[in-house]
Amino acid sequence: MITKHITEVTTRFNPFKKPSKTCRVFLAYLPANARTTMKINTTVLPRDSPEPSFLKLKFKDGKEMQLDTEKLKINDLEEEVDRHSRTLNRKADLEG
Repeated sequence: MITKHITEVTTRFNPFKKPSKTCRVFLAYLPANARTTMKINTTVLPRDSPEPSFLKLKFKDGKEMQLDTEKLKINDLEEEVDRHSRTLNRKADLEG
């Protein structure tokens, strides 16, 4: 997963529910130095919370993605993030 263009990660999930697995795995995929290169906000919900889990990303170009992690699997989420990151890579390569 290409994470060098992500500037902020905001996530909210209930670790005791199965649909929150996508959020937990995404956070595990972030590199070890992620806290120095991006702002990470994580909210862990209580066990009986009815609120849905979500993931919100901000990129260097200002684009924001709010992803519903209850419906997306980690592969789908990774594909969405990489798609935008590849376009930012191409734009950076063209600018020199």
